[in-house]
Amino acid sequence: MKKCVSVAVLDLDNTLFDWFSIWFASFGAMLDVLVDQSGIDRQQLTSDFHLVHQHHQTSEYAFSISELPSLRSKHPDADPRDLYQDAIDAFRAAESANMRLNPGVAETLRCLKRAGVLLVAYTESLEFYACYRLIKLGLDEQIDYLYSPPDHALPANMTPDQIRHYPPSHYVLRHTQRRNTPRGELKPNPHLLKQIIEEVGGTIESTFYVGDSKMKDIAMANAAGVTSVWAKYGASPPTQQYTLLQQVTHWSPEDVAREEAIKNGTAGKDLIPSVTLRNTFDELLAHFEFSRHSA
Repeated sequence: MKKCVSVAVLDLDNTLFDWFSIWFASFGAMLDVLVDQSGIDRQQLTSDFHLVHQHHQTSEYAFSISELPSLRSKHPDADPRDLYQDAIDAFRAAESANMRLNPGVAETLRCLKRAGVLLVAYTESLEFYACYRLIKLGLDEQIDYLYSPPDHALPANMTPDQIRHYPPSHYVLRHTQRRNTPRGELKPNPHLLKQIIEEVGGTIESTFYVGDSKMKDIAMANAAGVTSVWAKYGASPPTQQYTLLQQVTHWSPEDVAREEAIKNGTAGKDLIPSVTLRNTFDELLAHFEFSRHSA
């Protein structure tokens, strides 16, 4: 007998879209231009990015170029962002070209919405980047709530208008309600997951959670007593992508080692999901009955 659910809590990155591919294409394009135009060794630049990302606790810090030690040393009297606009343009072009939903996501979310299921996104990506991707991918029409950490601080003497390339309305979610998780709070946090479910008027019994990371998503859902759905298709990025991410990541060495062990199958064997989606997101439809959410 299929479990009947009315609330879906969804991870975003690598679950609804291929974050690894988006990030690798855009960051790699930017790095290529920086190496070519600055003449600085690639390994030195990746090491610098790692330091900046560690400091800001995100691998998507929009002002990284301005803070790279090697570029600041090379251009002590200028902001490197002003000198390497080609690298920023290359990042944006590659990001736009690779921004797409995973197979089966759009159709499945529409099916869940028609059934009256409440759709809640819960991500570790900072608010600006999460909102941007929801808008670009058309998810603002589907997701009811977005839970994400607040944005990092802007550099001194800079306002949001100075970094926006479109009118303010371009960045506004029209349907999805934004709510912030505590700054610096990372998955797995089963208490926070249960709090989110309670805030949106759901129950543990009526909710399922979908995510690609066993270490973060499945461990958290299982500990919270929530039906866990593993998006296995998003859990194994190509080696080249993952190697570059490891070189510049904001993750701690312990997190990197844990993820590597799970990726290689040497850890996480005790993290058993309730359901596994092996190839596509729409496999979800075969495992549940859906009912209208009533808060």
